[in-house]
Amino acid sequence: MTSLPNPKFSSYRIVLSKIIAFIYLLDDIFDVEGSIDNLHLFVQAIQRWDDVSMNSLPNYMRACFKALNSTINEIAQIVLKEHGWNPIKYLKKSWIQLSNAFLMETKWLSKNQVPTMDDYMKIATITCGVPTVLMHIILRLWDDLGSEKDEKQNGRDDSLLSCMMKENPHWSLEVAKEKVMKMIDEAWEELNKESFSSSTSTFSQDFVRACLNTARMVRVMYNYTEEHNLPMLKEYINLLLFKQI
Repeated sequence: MTSLPNPKFSSYRIVLSKIIAFIYLLDDIFDVEGSIDNLHLFVQAIQRWDDVSMNSLPNYMRACFKALNSTINEIAQIVLKEHGWNPIKYLKKSWIQLSNAFLMETKWLSKNQVPTMDDYMKIATITCGVPTVLMHIILRLWDDLGSEKDEKQNGRDDSLLSCMMKENPHWSLEVAKEKVMKMIDEAWEELNKESFSSSTSTFSQDFVRACLNTARMVRVMYNYTEEHNLPMLKEYINLLLFKQI
């Protein structure tokens, strides 16, 4: 609702919600649930986009792939009906790219390997899920700042802060956070530049506005308290859905 507030985009909000749900589902499979061996086979099956290849894998992986396949075919049919073009191969490619990136992060973490900042960002800008939905990196950076506070997380996970401090052992955590904030500021500059020049942009104004709104929302989504609560997010949801003005 934040990314696409225009009433005419009702069906697109449903599609966007499904995509985001699958991104989180895959993230949990790779971070928490799957064994390394099964994750390798899972990614290979996704690369082939072959349901039969899933037969040797756990039920939850098979169910995830089956539901994902059904959903992106549904989305492709919506696009085909509205625009006369079937994007199915590009949709599949985006999920293959995402699963490969999730697997790379899992490999690093299973070996207690801290990648370079550059290597991390190449993968993290994919695993944040935004390229699968839109195309910018602000969510990844805010996610890293939020995850650093998450002491209850039991899965395999890491953040840009870890990579920075590994490469720069003389940095304190606060210095690393300042560097990430600077990267966020630079990403905002790029996004604002695109937004203010929307009349000459190669993208539609609706798409640029959706990118801008998503970036705005990320700050709310990852604004954790010390108790790992999200009071700002709860307040906005309450104002948006339940309170009369």
